[in-house]
Amino acid sequence: MIKYRLICDADHEFEGWFRDSADYDVQSEKGLIDCPSCGSDEVRKAVMAPAVARREGSRTERLAAIHKDLASAVARARDYVEKNFDYVGEKFPEEARKIHYGETEERSIYGEASGKEVKELIDEGVQISPLPGAKPDEADAPKTPAASKKLN
Repeated sequence: MIKYRLICDADHEFEGWFRDSADYDVQSEKGLIDCPSCGSDEVRKAVMAPAVARREGSRTERLAAIHKDLASAVARARDYVEKNFDYVGEKFPEEARKIHYGETEERSIYGEASGKEVKELIDEGVQISPLPGAKPDEADAPKTPAASKKLN
């Protein structure tokens, strides 16, 4: 894994984790990297100092720092979705399909779906992203928070 500091055309800085530098290049060329602050897909790498491995600090401390960075990124992503997407609750699978098949207005939505519903939507080609970081539903079938944004 590699972490890059990124910056959008509106000068919002954020971090992104990628499998390797080629993974960043592919996602960037396809316009798949969005600014969590404004949604712009005009994103480039920001200047940063290379991370040099040090013997100091335990593996546990390094993993804790990575976990903290990831938790912060997840919180920012959830906050962005909650502020900018329409909440449709448990009607998420139905609404996501309607948008996908052009039966209703195109818009960004979020809501809840069971793991089975999420799998079915993905199998149908509906563009969704499960949102990590939510507490599981106490009901019989756990719900997975998910967001849908129609890609051009």
